[in-house]
Amino acid sequence: MAKHTFWVFLILVWGGSLQANLPDFNPEDLTTAPPRIIRTCCAFGADLSMLGIPGIKVNDITGLEQIGPHTYLGSKAEGNGIIYTRKGGFIDLGHLRDQADWTAWLYASILAHHQQGRWTQKLGVEGGKKTLILDIPAGTDSTDMLLLAGRIAFDLSAWHEIATWYGASTVPFVSERYSSFSIEDMYSNTLGIVLGMRALKSDLPYEEAMTAGITHILDSLEAVPTWDDTFAAMQAVEGVWWTSSKHLPSGKILLKRALNIQLCQHPYLLPQQAASTEPCTISLEENSRTGIPLTRFYELRIRLNHKFNQRSQILPDGKAYITQYDFTAFVEDIRIQLEQEEV
Repeated sequence: MAKHTFWVFLILVWGGSLQANLPDFNPEDLTTAPPRIIRTCCAFGADLSMLGIPGIKVNDITGLEQIGPHTYLGSKAEGNGIIYTRKGGFIDLGHLRDQADWTAWLYASILAHHQQGRWTQKLGVEGGKKTLILDIPAGTDSTDMLLLAGRIAFDLSAWHEIATWYGASTVPFVSERYSSFSIEDMYSNTLGIVLGMRALKSDLPYEEAMTAGITHILDSLEAVPTWDDTFAAMQAVEGVWWTSSKHLPSGKILLKRALNIQLCQHPYLLPQQAASTEPCTISLEENSRTGIPLTRFYELRIRLNHKFNQRSQILPDGKAYITQYDFTAFVEDIRIQLEQEEV
């Protein structure tokens, strides 16, 4: 069955240059990157128990009535959680909103600094010190800069999944491997980047455009209406995609992970729906409008820390840092580890 696809190329490029409605930034906002994780969300599963805390059940689930307006860098009123959609599978709204906001910040930073030619932006620590080096050719228009912001946001979101597998975490000594590459992560990340770029191209203020965009996309993907509906969808894949026999923060809660870090992302639909439902595949642009690979305009450098105790087996000899071009080697290493766990 043919898959319906959102092509960012069609959404953005044919419109020529754009005048974006950015969030309100102070000059210092563009010198300090946002937190890598803006919104803490979500553990995949339903009624998850926590190690050492009997009686507590974790449900990072939401419904259409609970979802509130978008706020740049987050607010409690957003009502984030995981929601099931018939054409897009499970959507993590925390991931989605984070990647939209990162796209907006990156785009604003690129607009502010691109005339410098080559410049460097520190991006904090996540599995190591992250540095973004950009070198944007003179004459690059705003549409290509927006596509570039989305491409960088995608790489950063992929790195988060890789880093959490190897031990990077928001809370010291609390592993987040339980959530690394869960089946909805990269799809939700990519969807957020698409919505962020749409919002920046909209005539509406950014937050209003994001709020409208989330409502529209959830309707297009046929989101189930209630919290109970998503809870039931989670229960339908218990023992298939996740297990209730383990306790948070065990890395063995997830039985299935989606390791795809390509620009084309497909959703995982409930097995009983997959044969009869047309899934919605999302794709980001790889090249500028003139056909130049967007990755030529930047390099994401990460000086790995002690969390990566296997890095010597993965990295070329003598390499002091990795870049986005090394991500696939780490994903393959994760794949091998998962296969060994199944034996």
